[in-house]
Amino acid sequence: MKQLENVCKIGDELALSYEDGSEMYFSLPMLRRACPCAQCQGEPDAMGRVLRPVVEHGPGAFELKRFEKVGGYGLQLFWGDGHGTGIFSMAYLQKLNDLQE
Repeated sequence: MKQLENVCKIGDELALSYEDGSEMYFSLPMLRRACPCAQCQGEPDAMGRVLRPVVEHGPGAFELKRFEKVGGYGLQLFWGDGHGTGIFSMAYLQKLNDLQE
């Protein structure tokens, strides 16, 4: 897996650069809507069915306040409405990037 070198918020985008020179750019609203946490995406019940919650985004929901690297495998994003439980793995970010292309 390629190593993340730098993360930067540029306007309403999050830019990621890697040591191999590659870059990825994500719109903040897209990242918020793609938050991988159980509160946003749901989680399996005892029978393995995923119950998807209804997620409403209020004021500040698309305003990225800060981010933190989580080990060598992901990023945790903290939003203006107080949400910050989603950890975006590098593999998940790559998948999101591939969907944009």
